[in-house]
Amino acid sequence: MPTIQISGQIRQATGKGGARQARFAGQIPGVIYGAGETPVSLQIAARDLDKALAKRAGGNLIVQLTLAGASPAERMSIIREVQRDPITGRPKHIDFQHIDMNKKVTLKVHVVTHGLPSGVKLGGGILEHMVREIEIKCLPGDIPERVSVDVSGLEIGDAIKVKDLVLVNVEVLSEPDAVIATVVPPTVMEEIKPVEGAAAAEPELIGKKPATEAEAGAEKDKEKDKDKDKKK
Repeated sequence: MPTIQISGQIRQATGKGGARQARFAGQIPGVIYGAGETPVSLQIAARDLDKALAKRAGGNLIVQLTLAGASPAERMSIIREVQRDPITGRPKHIDFQHIDMNKKVTLKVHVVTHGLPSGVKLGGGILEHMVREIEIKCLPGDIPERVSVDVSGLEIGDAIKVKDLVLVNVEVLSEPDAVIATVVPPTVMEEIKPVEGAAAAEPELIGKKPATEAEAGAEKDKEKDKDKDKKK
């Protein structure tokens, strides 16, 4: 499990106002909690945090956090959450959890896939990556940076589930039957063909409606009466 070093200092001004002051000064506000200790507000230089998060690259890291003015000054921790600005994507706040290297921790790790499935390469199928994160429990030294799943052997209809994962010294807490990745058949667009021999729809006549049988009989009687009148 990779370990990095981050240095910061105790943040005296707390709350939203204190967080804004820290950001204005080029610092990222944060907090460290855990190990049965009272949470401590802190701040880290934005440039230092950027370098640390670049090494993290979406995976898990153990952080040796050094805080000036704190007792103890050094604490082993993991990054629990990074809050980011929704527009710029810049970090706004960071949460650390103080850990004991001899006690198990529960956390989530990213699941990535590698390889080109046979069902995609030869059968034209589509790879669907369903589960992208799983929850695990283990000692800090056994925390995987990420879980990588080889999907190259998947044929159409095959699937890899959470229970298929083999992780050393790691207890997987996520649903065992959850599908991590599967290959589905290619989508086929069905062409709708016109029905052969179907009679073309006759155009609707605009104007006088067809007479009913009774109306037609009445019209004939009127014509007969007109003929009689002419003969007279």
